[in-house]
Amino acid sequence: MPIWLQVVLPIVCLIGGLIGGFFIARAVVKKEIDKNPPFNEAMIKAMYRSMGRTPSQAQINATMAAIRKAQKNPNQK
Repeated sequence: MPIWLQVVLPIVCLIGGLIGGFFIARAVVKKEIDKNPPFNEAMIKAMYRSMGRTPSQAQINATMAAIRKAQKNPNQK
């Protein structure tokens, strides 16, 4: 095997592995976040209580809907 191939082949494999690993890890993290969202109703209740308010179920539902909408449209302000 030529020396240039012994130098170039590992570099190409390393770059390909890094790019492939990035996209695989990204897909796995997105799947886990969709499966286990970072916010739930108990966390929202705790957030309202820490602000000194007692939330109604309608407020909790509205907050959850706003969070879901923001997660689906991350580029929108």
